[in-house]
Formats: sequence, C-alpha cells, structure tokens
Amino acid sequence: MLARYSLIQLSTGCVPKDSYESLKKYIVKSANNGANLISTPETSNIMELKSTKLFKNISAEGDDLFLKNLMKLANDLSVWINLGSWVVKDLNGKALNRTILIDSDGKINSRYDKIHLFDVELSETEKYLESKTYNSGDKAIISKTPFGKIGFTICYDLRFPYLYRDLAKSGAEIIFVPSAFTFETGKAHWHKLIQARAIETGSFIVAPAQWGLHENGRKTYGHSLVVNPWGEIIAEKVKGIGLLEFKINLNEVKLARSKIPSLKKSPAYSIVSN
Repeated sequence: MLARYSLIQLSTGCVPKDSYESLKKYIVKSANNGANLISTPETSNIMELKSTKLFKNISAEGDDLFLKNLMKLANDLSVWINLGSWVVKDLNGKALNRTILIDSDGKINSRYDKIHLFDVELSETEKYLESKTYNSGDKAIISKTPFGKIGFTICYDLRFPYLYRDLAKSGAEIIFVPSAFTFETGKAHWHKLIQARAIETGSFIVAPAQWGLHENGRKTYGHSLVVNPWGEIIAEKVKGIGLLEFKINLNEVKLARSKIPSLKKSPAYSIVSN
C-alpha cells in the first residue's frame, strides 16, 4: 500500500489544553491534504521539567481530556494518529512516556511505554534524570495496520540498536522515533543515529521531532526526518512548527532486506578478551 503520511514538528509548552489546540489545526490541515496516518513528536501534550507542575497538569489515561479530544478528532477526520508520546500518570505515583496509536474510528490500537529513560549529564548545567519522574516500559510493541507492520520507539531508545533489530526481526517495516532531542546531542548524533537504525534494520524510520526554545527553557533540535531502508533521507523539516508530508512504499523494505540480509540468524560466537 502506497499510503500518504504526514508528521508534525512541534514546540510544545507546559499547558496540555494549549498543546491540543496547536496540534489540532495541523492534524486537520494534514487530513485535508489527504494524509492517512499523522504522527507527532515525543511529549506532544506537555514539556515540563518540574515534576510538581507536571503532575498538576497530567491525568490518568481514562481521565485525560487531551487524549479523548485526539480520539474524537481521529474519528471525525477518519485518519490514524500516532501520538508519538504523551505524558500520563501511572498507577504507582510516577508518570509514563507513552505512545498511543489511534485508528480512524477513534479507538486505541496500540500503546508503547518508553523503555530507555533519559538519565544523562551533558554538562554541569544540563542534566536530565527521567527515572526520578517516570517509570519505564518493559514491552516492545509491533502493530499490524493497513499501512504495514509498525514498530514503536521513543527518543532515547534510538541509542539502543538491539531494540530496533528485535523489532525488525519480528516483522516491523516502519519504526517510529518520536523525539525531543536536545540541541547539542541532536547536532552531534541525530542524523547519524536515525540513518544507522534504518540501514541496520532495512526499515523506514519516521522521526517527528520537537523544535526550538520551549516554555520550560529547554532547546530542542528539530530536523524531523523520514529515512528509507537504504539509509537515504527522503523528507526533512529542519526547523519551525508545521507539517512534513511524505509517502512510503513498503516494497523498498523487501528489496533492502533481500540485498543485505543482515536480519537473518547470526552465527554463534564468543568474545575473548586477552
């Protein structure tokens, strides 16, 4: 199926209601342009670094108005929406960084909770410790959809290639990487990592990103990307808020994997340290 896709590059703030209104206009525009599947970046509902303020503005899944509005919008427009990630309260007093795939009837098709949490110290002044606020997921998810088999990852997952290999070996043809890469790490590694994951897995990688200086003071890299199974960038939105529209031909997945069959069972070996 040669489907029509779009992704939305955002600069999300700290109020989910405002985030929804900003997102809605781009989803409507994308649907009117003929997109079948629309994807958004990491933390599309809220980007808040202070946990006390975060928990005042997020809800449990069943109570969350942001999600309910998106589900209704998907149904009204008859489009699939991949809510790249959405911050939700879990049952244990922390938050979850969760992907939600909503089908064109407005129903939840799949959920994926970010496995690898961003616990890093980039400099003396720039430190992140997601594990203080978030619980991690423990399941890799693949969804069978009209667009092919979709695998889900979020942002920092990108640095763990075994997850992508496992998704591809289990049948994923398109892998989403909704992200909010910091400006410094994005400048150094973003393109390289996205292209590497595509080449290693023979998959399409779709990476909607956050961009710009956010309300919370954080600066993100942007450069939303779509990379084909041969590692070629087929679409990119360097900066600004808005849409990036593209098409995917799944025959390219079969072709790439037949040329370079690296997903086949590897020979057994041991590591010897002298």
